[in-house]
Amino acid sequence: MRVLVVEDEARMAGLLKRALQEEGHAVDIASDGPEGLWLAKENAYEAIVLDVMLPGLDGIQLCRRLRESGSWVPVLLLTARDSVGDRVRGLDAGADDYLVKPFSLLELAARLRALARRGDRPRPAVLAEGDLRLDPAAKRAWRAGTEVQLTPKEFALLEFFLRHPGRVLTRSQIIEAVWDFAYDGGSNVVDQYVKYLRRKVDIPFARHDIETVRGMGYRLRPAGDG
Repeated sequence: MRVLVVEDEARMAGLLKRALQEEGHAVDIASDGPEGLWLAKENAYEAIVLDVMLPGLDGIQLCRRLRESGSWVPVLLLTARDSVGDRVRGLDAGADDYLVKPFSLLELAARLRALARRGDRPRPAVLAEGDLRLDPAAKRAWRAGTEVQLTPKEFALLEFFLRHPGRVLTRSQIIEAVWDFAYDGGSNVVDQYVKYLRRKVDIPFARHDIETVRGMGYRLRPAGDG
């Protein structure tokens, strides 16, 4: 496959190019953010390996601009900083995966193969279902063009629903995704927060999109589902 490597450190760029060529890939190199963005828009790549720390335009900004332009080529971020914040920002900008330096070249090759299998299907940075929109990176949500003020837990709950529209989500699935602790079968925390969320994104807009599925859990009704 054809791969773009955007890396400003010449020695690392050369190492990556040789390793990927040995795997049978065609490799182009860009040494800064603006050049990487131009090459990514001008050529059909099957994957992009993108360093976070780049001159001119950092890797996270570059990835975000690609997604905003409608390009969904798989992006693998490389970062020298083992920071959760950097990884979260990169994934929220539309990156598909990341590796922290130093890393194994064998692992890099394996991750690229996995990304190539995903293809360039859209993976929008802003989640939307009908007139309900949510931006995970900016921590903002809107209904019918009106911004809705949510608490962190309400936001996380809405994000989980928007990532799985039409799917029945059990209380245990919700609590594991939103609260990240062992589910207590006697707890009504999920029911309480669904009620809070309905009061903000459904009831004021005369909608009933967050549905109770009796005996199972909750479901966000997909747009157009009558």
